[in-house]
Amino acid sequence: MKNDIIKPIAVLTCICLVVTALLAYVNLVTAPIIKAADEKAEAEARQEVLSEADSFTKIEVKLPEGVEEAYKADNGAGYVFKLSEKGYGGEIKLICGINPDGSIAGLKTTSHGETSGIGSRVVDNGSGYRENYYGKTASDYEGVDAVSGATISSKAYKKAIGNAFEAYELVKEEN
Repeated sequence: MKNDIIKPIAVLTCICLVVTALLAYVNLVTAPIIKAADEKAEAEARQEVLSEADSFTKIEVKLPEGVEEAYKADNGAGYVFKLSEKGYGGEIKLICGINPDGSIAGLKTTSHGETSGIGSRVVDNGSGYRENYYGKTASDYEGVDAVSGATISSKAYKKAIGNAFEAYELVKEEN
């Protein structure tokens, strides 16, 4: 009777250990590939939002909350900021390019958890909403209207852009 309980437990334990080892191995093999793909996608996004830049150098400076990374275009074409802000459905991550004159050159959403069809109208790259910010500066970006029915997502997007302008002022003074 005792053997009837111990044997299945031992078999299941062995199966779990083998599966765990296989998953760990697959993670070990794929982690560098995934990291390289993510880095390549971010580099392409930086180039997309600030197309005049030839290459970028990461700026090491204390950044405002919501700004994960900052890059300076090596040819002086401007700055790029990697941003993150809490939206309605989760984190909104985007890349923002700012020209040397302080105007927005481009925006690209890299990931989001917003509701499909509602909040996604704010963050989807093909929605047209982001273009409303192009050419805007720290003094006039607040005038961009929110998307009807997606107020929380719109406010989060606008807050992320405000964080980019704050970071721009910091890095402009440093460089």
